[in-house]
Amino acid sequence: MQLSVIILNYNVAHFLELCIRSVQKAVLGMQAEIIVVDNNSTDNSSAMMREQFPELRYIANTENYGFPKGNNMGVEYAQGEYLCILNPDTVVGEDTFKQIYAFTAKNPDCGIVGCRLIDGAGKFLPESKRGVPTPWVAFTKVSGLGKVFSKSPWFNRYYAQHLHESQTGPTAILVGAFMWLKRELYLEVGGFDEDCFMYSDDIDLSYMILKKNKVNYYYADTTVIHFKGESTLKDETFRNRFQEAMQFFYRKHFKKSLLFDGMMKLGTIYFAFVKQNTSGAKSVSPEQYYLLSDCEELRQRIADKTNREITALSSIAQLKSTLKQKRGIYTEIIFDGDFVSNKALISLMREESSRFITFKIKPSQSAFLIGSNNRNDRGQIIPL
Repeated sequence: MQLSVIILNYNVAHFLELCIRSVQKAVLGMQAEIIVVDNNSTDNSSAMMREQFPELRYIANTENYGFPKGNNMGVEYAQGEYLCILNPDTVVGEDTFKQIYAFTAKNPDCGIVGCRLIDGAGKFLPESKRGVPTPWVAFTKVSGLGKVFSKSPWFNRYYAQHLHESQTGPTAILVGAFMWLKRELYLEVGGFDEDCFMYSDDIDLSYMILKKNKVNYYYADTTVIHFKGESTLKDETFRNRFQEAMQFFYRKHFKKSLLFDGMMKLGTIYFAFVKQNTSGAKSVSPEQYYLLSDCEELRQRIADKTNREITALSSIAQLKSTLKQKRGIYTEIIFDGDFVSNKALISLMREESSRFITFKIKPSQSAFLIGSNNRNDRGQIIPL
């Protein structure tokens, strides 16, 4: 078997359904398996899995074991030469796995391979590629200085900005939302460390792979949607968890760092001061809605459900032409997953990423719309 896709779920049944639909298309023509682990969800995830995907291996835990242990449990059942650790709130293109499989075949020094991630608004997620979070690098992250001075090599190392988002190349740390590596290598380093705090498990795994003299790669030629991207530094809880995660990483791999502790405290004070003078993004209702589909029944259903006028367009070229004529008008684009490929809709989201445009997807073979308007938005689901 070439590939085992491991998806760890917790209370995101609709996103999980969309994710699995995309993965099923992406593994066509490959010898692959999909393993879903559920960390004791309280929504209808289990019922959805039984009804929609009874053929898949499904591990339903009776308690929430966390990200590291949940993924390790899935890997125990995996038979593939390669693993893809995949978040349930992602959408992959039809050729994503095949592209990365070919890339790893040409680069035998591969450790972990990650790819370009975008949020639900089509915007690039910088955590797609990262550097080793030394005390200084971690400080630039938690203080927000890395964002303010993103052009400076002194400040932009956390998000590995030596690589442009469209440039494939080595990078130290990859994000747990999408990690591709050999199962043998994963097992050799012991998988995710189950003692890790939140936000450090993927950093720790990436670093352990580097210590095996492997090269971790950011692969830019395929794009994956990650709806719930990394939360911004928006509250004290996040800052505390981030600090705990970095402390775990240093205790495991380096000596105790008083410099780090001091920098993190200064960073949180600086951030708290800056945050007092900033405000969150405002939500604006769309003025026009376009459905990329040839199904009149679907258009009518969406119009009835949302009480909006929905204009159906039958090709991407027609949609692009229409958007070009109506720049600056708040617009929502709805993709019919039974009409347009995941690769095509992902590409269009990247190209049309704008503060004036939001996106929703009607997953293939499903009866709901789903999407999120930015990386901090937990998403919206509209039953049809």
